[in-house]
Amino acid sequence: MLEEELVQLVKKVISEKCEKQHIELKKAAGGTPTKLYDTLSSFSNQLNGGIIIFGIDEEAGYEIIGVYDAQDLQKKVMEQSLQMEPVVRPLFTVAQIMDKLIVSAEISECDIYDKPCFYKGAGRLRGSYIRVGDSDQPMTEYEIYSYEAFKRNIHDELRTVERATKKNLSKDNTTEYLIKLRRQKQNLVNLDDGRILETQGICQDDIPTLAGLMLMGEYPQEFFPQLSVTAMVVQGKEIGELGNDGERFVDNKRIEGSIPQMLEGTLAFVRRNMKVKTIITEEGTRADKPEYPIKAVREIILNALIHRDYSVHTDHSPIRLVMYEDRLELENPGGLYGRITVDDLGKISADTRNPYMAGALEIMIDTENRFSGIPTVVAELKKAGLPAPLFINKRGIFKVVFYKKTADQSKDSEIVQAILNYCTTPRSREELAQHFGFETPTYFVKTYIAPLLADEKIKMTIPDKPKSKFQKYYS
Repeated sequence: MLEEELVQLVKKVISEKCEKQHIELKKAAGGTPTKLYDTLSSFSNQLNGGIIIFGIDEEAGYEIIGVYDAQDLQKKVMEQSLQMEPVVRPLFTVAQIMDKLIVSAEISECDIYDKPCFYKGAGRLRGSYIRVGDSDQPMTEYEIYSYEAFKRNIHDELRTVERATKKNLSKDNTTEYLIKLRRQKQNLVNLDDGRILETQGICQDDIPTLAGLMLMGEYPQEFFPQLSVTAMVVQGKEIGELGNDGERFVDNKRIEGSIPQMLEGTLAFVRRNMKVKTIITEEGTRADKPEYPIKAVREIILNALIHRDYSVHTDHSPIRLVMYEDRLELENPGGLYGRITVDDLGKISADTRNPYMAGALEIMIDTENRFSGIPTVVAELKKAGLPAPLFINKRGIFKVVFYKKTADQSKDSEIVQAILNYCTTPRSREELAQHFGFETPTYFVKTYIAPLLADEKIKMTIPDKPKSKFQKYYS
């Protein structure tokens, strides 16, 4: 970064008095901190990397104390960076503030094929870290495995289930699948049934795979009791709140069966617990309008069933659906897979964690594998007049949130005006989200700031770099 940018960043840190997801503070007045490995690792492993700022003392009220020797500090930090795998290459900036020297080290995100970045002295399992808020946390064995699974193209859906036999597959479902498959894939027409099931990942050496059981099994939970969906309706806005009648849950159900059965069972649960309004159209006909568009709900349930992680690390964790007073949440084990990020969802073709399952379901229930159905979800919610969906990706969990439309037009206008008033001084994404009570800056910017940018009511301080860490918005 430029020297002026470092000065502005330091002023911002001091005024807010806190570290953040992308910022770590170190004193370095008496010498270079000896253990930077955890931060070097966590910043290298997180999206867009991070910045270490040397010369600020948190314990002294975020006082600028400067560094002992800017030149030697850079040398010592570089020495520690060389102990990482892959090697970390910090970009240093030196600035003078109040007659004190401040040094920043920008740590770039490493390529996904090099992740996790770890300290060689501790090894991959003990030396890999992830950034959680303003702290560096050791990666779990599963988090490390998820990178390895992508790099080595491991398909956990294809692991065989030794206790199972072909008798555990539904004969009717298998026959119907084979008929549809032969119609659509001419190269398979002359192969016998057993060979076709092998090519499609349903069986290996006459033993059903996990994919085969989850797609066509008579009762997959005989082998994997937790590969199911837990669904509940909560009175209130959080689990644990008591309703007027003293009950926490209005409805609570575990949904089992094959993936097609769980899809229909979960959809039925949502339908049963949604309120439906009857409206009169302009033509004078009556129409039902559910709280959430069924097509969008179906897409996120199907996505969770297809794209959840089916490794041994997560096969004890069900998909979880919760309907609150103000929203619907659906989360599945396994964060976003491969190179895709939350900002990329629906915009680019994503890496597929379970391609054999996705391919089979395209045949079985006419699904679309491309783009994971996200554009459909966004379009359906918009058509229903609901807020944009919220996507959250964190530590092995992917969550989708649908919010009900609780604000009327006047309320929306009040929020817009409040944003414009607040942005008379340039504000960062984090400042905006925190000020208006939103947990996720990305969601707030996408929902509220993006339309204002499009209408030119708000502008960016760095318009040529819209995704810059130093981006601010002003009215």
